[in-house]
Amino acid sequence: MASLQAVRLRTEYLDNPLGIDATAPRLGWRLTEAGGLADAGGRRGAAQSAYRIVAASSADRLAGDGENAEDAENAGNQWDLWDSGVVASTESQHIVYGGVPLFSGQQVFWKARVWDERGEPGPWSDVASWSVGLLSRRDWQGCWIGRRIGRKPTREQPLPAVYLRRRFAASAGIRRATVYATALGLYRLHLNGARVGSDELSPGWTDYHVRVAYQTYDVTELLRPGDNALAVALGHGWYTGYIGMYGYQKYGMDPSFLLQLNIEYEDGATESVCTDESWVVSYGPIVGADLQMGESYDARLEQPFWQQTAFDDTGWEPAERMYDYRGLVVAQMAPPVRAMQELRPAEVRRLGGDRVLVDMGQMTSGYARVAFRASRGVAYTLRYAEALDENGELYTANLRLARQTDSYTCAGSGRETFEPIFTYHGYRYVEISGGPPPAAEDIVGIVVHSALPETGRLETSDPLVNRLLANIVWTQRANYMSVPTDCPQRDERHGWTGDAQIFARTAAYNMEVAPFLDKWLTDLDDGQRPTGAYTDFAPFIFGPKTEFDNDFTYTHTASSGWADAPPIIAWLLYEIYGDREVLRRHYSGLKRWMAFNETMYPSGIRRDAPQYGDWLSLPERPLEEAKAELGWLVDSLSTTPYDVFGTAYYAHGAAATAAIAKALGEEADAERYGALAASVREAFVREFVGADGVIKGDTQTVYAMALAWDLLPQERRAEALARLTGKIEAGGVMAATGFHGTRLLMDVLSDEGREDLAFGLLVRKEYPSWLYSVLQGATTIWERWDGWTEERGFQRPGMNSLCHYAFGAVGEWIYKHVGGIASDPSAPGFARAIVRPRPLGGLTRASCSYDSIRGLYEVVWRLDGAGKLTLEAAVPAGGEAIVHVPSLPGTPVLETGGMKMAGAAFAADAAIGGEAVERRGTPASEAEGVVALGRVGDCETFRVGSGRYRFVSEWHREGGIRP
Repeated sequence: MASLQAVRLRTEYLDNPLGIDATAPRLGWRLTEAGGLADAGGRRGAAQSAYRIVAASSADRLAGDGENAEDAENAGNQWDLWDSGVVASTESQHIVYGGVPLFSGQQVFWKARVWDERGEPGPWSDVASWSVGLLSRRDWQGCWIGRRIGRKPTREQPLPAVYLRRRFAASAGIRRATVYATALGLYRLHLNGARVGSDELSPGWTDYHVRVAYQTYDVTELLRPGDNALAVALGHGWYTGYIGMYGYQKYGMDPSFLLQLNIEYEDGATESVCTDESWVVSYGPIVGADLQMGESYDARLEQPFWQQTAFDDTGWEPAERMYDYRGLVVAQMAPPVRAMQELRPAEVRRLGGDRVLVDMGQMTSGYARVAFRASRGVAYTLRYAEALDENGELYTANLRLARQTDSYTCAGSGRETFEPIFTYHGYRYVEISGGPPPAAEDIVGIVVHSALPETGRLETSDPLVNRLLANIVWTQRANYMSVPTDCPQRDERHGWTGDAQIFARTAAYNMEVAPFLDKWLTDLDDGQRPTGAYTDFAPFIFGPKTEFDNDFTYTHTASSGWADAPPIIAWLLYEIYGDREVLRRHYSGLKRWMAFNETMYPSGIRRDAPQYGDWLSLPERPLEEAKAELGWLVDSLSTTPYDVFGTAYYAHGAAATAAIAKALGEEADAERYGALAASVREAFVREFVGADGVIKGDTQTVYAMALAWDLLPQERRAEALARLTGKIEAGGVMAATGFHGTRLLMDVLSDEGREDLAFGLLVRKEYPSWLYSVLQGATTIWERWDGWTEERGFQRPGMNSLCHYAFGAVGEWIYKHVGGIASDPSAPGFARAIVRPRPLGGLTRASCSYDSIRGLYEVVWRLDGAGKLTLEAAVPAGGEAIVHVPSLPGTPVLETGGMKMAGAAFAADAAIGGEAVERRGTPASEAEGVVALGRVGDCETFRVGSGRYRFVSEWHREGGIRP
């Protein structure tokens, strides 16, 4: 019988990271059967019982396995950084390094060994590594350099990029060379003509008033004895460029750059090359660059080989020493933005004159890489848009002040390729004009976003639902751009907290979001006001909106449902990833936020306005009527009263903070915040709930919030549910909820026994619905239910993004109730999954997988025309699941053996349906590794450990709603 082996070793969620600033990082691994191909569904009941970690200062020192006497004697010398010894534990994640203290620049190599549930040791893992960054300001030897441009940018004329370079000599015998680099702005670095790293838009967006992140690169293979050259293009990015809706230069006036190249030689000598006044500076072909406005490139201004050693830079000027940065310079601990894939045009259509219209077939974020052939001085213009108007032209009205326009002026040197580096666009369509049109094969769409591992896959029998799921993922890709933005195209692209917290659980199914959202929680901490209030977006931007008369500095603070994001997201990261440290890291900020609310709202009722409320909900009665009753508490964009909405979030946030305190062992705080949550719930009922059970405002959202967050006494829940379902049915199974209510509505209906309505909403095709946008050709999620309708066309352009993930929060419900995979809150980090697929709503099959931090969970189910349901599940080693098998009362549930197809979650038609599953089998309660737990609702439930299982039962035919 095969033993277990640790695989996919990672440090702080990252694969072999360089330059981290954690001196006691957390380590983790997955489990697989030794020699196995996958970590999901090996032998039944496989689990870890102990582990051993060893760490050393070189990979060679890890060669011994400690088995024989010689290895054991030398282990203390070989494993010179840490030997954990054999630790009896089932933990395989978040294990804190406990070895000798580490210093700046140090490399650490490590491996792990595990013992299985029988006490049998497995083989050692492969070797993994990490390196330490620059832990102190004293370790940075250089200064910030750049060039003061001396003029203000405009929409039509953004500021140019700055070009910096330095020649230097290196000795022979290079052992290791490491670059640490960052910018107040954006940078693209080269060494001896070769690009360093593959990151885009580095160093990413932080609150520059507080911190900037640096990146670390191993450049040993690029450095050579003798002459070398470092060269960097320096752009403006979020630091000096147009940002949010606020205009230019909100953090600083000019970009600047900081670099340190540390060289280690075989003889033990070291030296550093740093940014200082010995560098030289010039302008170049990037004559204008801005994230929102676009990039202008004049190839006639190119200085060939400027990144190479032999380039003659005598005409360049000395670099200017810029102001020293007063914030924190910290290691980047989240995946960078990268070019993740390429798209080929779905169509290239000639328009009038020299114009061509390129349809990429998919709304995305990034830019077009285009090859041109034209005479010197021919200037091409590339305009980007999400959609076309009624005349088949680019629809750009919804971009507001963002130009989304690139330009390229040809050098006349034959085939010339343009690829911007300091901008990105939200687009599906590109109009190219100005010269001889490029051929379709000369155009490539480059998809750019934060490089988060994609973790979830789900396919159903309904192609429209599948397209909806794809739209959700594409919208997340387009908006996970260093921070979770609201949209990738118009003059906004903020890290809106309300949108992000609503979507976070769906995001966690699609991608591994832990380090990304943890970084963003730090952005929220950095923006937290002295009062304790969190801001409505992060990183925060001070000052009034550009070209508007009103000052939004402080009204973009402490809004209900937005500023409540930190406790919600922190708890999510704990539940999904088992990350208790993220709770501890942000706990003081959460306490300050609770103290702010207690000071502001001593009665327990939040009466703050203006705010956003249940943003972009639909009116359930005439607005004039609602206004006459509720006054300033409602708005055309939120028909749920602000005080009801805010108080519900207050109770929910207090409950989340109580749970966080309990998880951290802060018992007194847990009791206090629990009591606060109870008092706010009481105030909610006293203030807003009538004797007849009607809640103030009487919208679908008020009932969804009250039921989802347990704000009502038990005797009022049935009344609230009846009111909610009646309103949905009165509209013809229609949701009128906004961002927040929609995220809660589906779970409430499912949990309260009205799955018929939840599935009815999912598969509804008429406006308003998710599938309505799919049927209109949407390839991402719209900001509004009515972003475009057959009757009216586009919504008003001032706020009509066609790539906005908030309403995509339904993805969480689809994964849980159609795919059948959910986390068990009582077992954080997916130590236990809840497997509960619902073969309803006309769906006849689904294939779902989720690559959790513990390993791969898979669920595949199929319902045939006779009502036979086959449900297959795979559980990773070290995990377990509670499996709910839908079945008719009084009919047996059989267990017929494990899944026959590895990766069945990606082959729904072949899995199960491709070969008959025999009815004969073992009663599930008697099967190996299966423990019967009894009947819950319409399901027989079982506890299973790791392994593959197949259950067969009798169910209603063809996925119909049960009677």
